[in-house]
Amino acid sequence: MPKYTKPRKTWQYSNEFKVKAVQLSSIEGIQVKEVAVTLDIHPFMLPRWREEYREGNIVKAISWQTNVKSN
Repeated sequence: MPKYTKPRKTWQYSNEFKVKAVQLSSIEGIQVKEVAVTLDIHPFMLPRWREEYREGNIVKAISWQTNVKSN
C-alpha cells in the first residue's frame, strides 16, 4: 500500500451554500443525487447537511443592511 506524503484536500463549504443545497434537495421530484451532481459535491454530503440543518447546526447568515438618510 502506498504511503501518502501529502494530506488530502478537504473542501470547506459556506453555510449559505449548504442551506441552498438542502433547499434544492427538498424540492419535490428532485433526487439528492441530481442535486449532488449539479453542485459537484459527494452525494453523502447532502443527507449529513440535511440532518445538521434540521438540528439547527447550519444556519443561513442574515445580511443586515442599514438605511442611511442623506440630508
